[in-house]
Amino acid sequence: MLTLTPKIQKGIIKATQLHWDEKRKVGHLPYIIHPYSVAFIVSRYTDDEDTIVGALLHDVLEDVNKDIYSDKEMIKDFGNHVYEIVKGVSEIKDASMTKAEKKRTWLSRKRKYLKRLKNSSQGSLIVSAADKIHNLQSIINAYSKQGEIIFSKFNSSIDKSLWFYGEVLKIMKQKLKNNIVNELETIYSQALRIFK
Repeated sequence: MLTLTPKIQKGIIKATQLHWDEKRKVGHLPYIIHPYSVAFIVSRYTDDEDTIVGALLHDVLEDVNKDIYSDKEMIKDFGNHVYEIVKGVSEIKDASMTKAEKKRTWLSRKRKYLKRLKNSSQGSLIVSAADKIHNLQSIINAYSKQGEIIFSKFNSSIDKSLWFYGEVLKIMKQKLKNNIVNELETIYSQALRIFK
């Protein structure tokens, strides 16, 4: 159960401020729903405060321009441990990339992410698993309401996305000692049944 500590409250506020104007790719819902959901999923599997805060901030390093919020500011605000958790689940990309650049570099970015994930901490792995669980749930829900049109909003095909999620799951099964892996495997299997 999620306990609202001062640090977690601070993480909620900072994540909300930094993702304020962003929307999810499907459904045009406020983006902040995603970090909140990832944090709630994480809180079912650990009560580690830094891991929960890392979940709230997990997309900040890759999606927020460094002029708005830098790595140093995250360390100052939340400490090195939270920063390392977030860094362990962040793609290496420029937040100002165009949609065309994101599409063109998708496979390369995902391969680098997988390589980084193999050496990430347990906290980072838990956040990554929760992130993938929520992303897959969101895709399945959107597909049930809107159909295949949702896939036009992504930077890759559904087949490539499923390949990526499968590779993440393989890493989790090898490296992560937490029951969240079972939830990820269940939602991934559900996605395979729906989309294959």
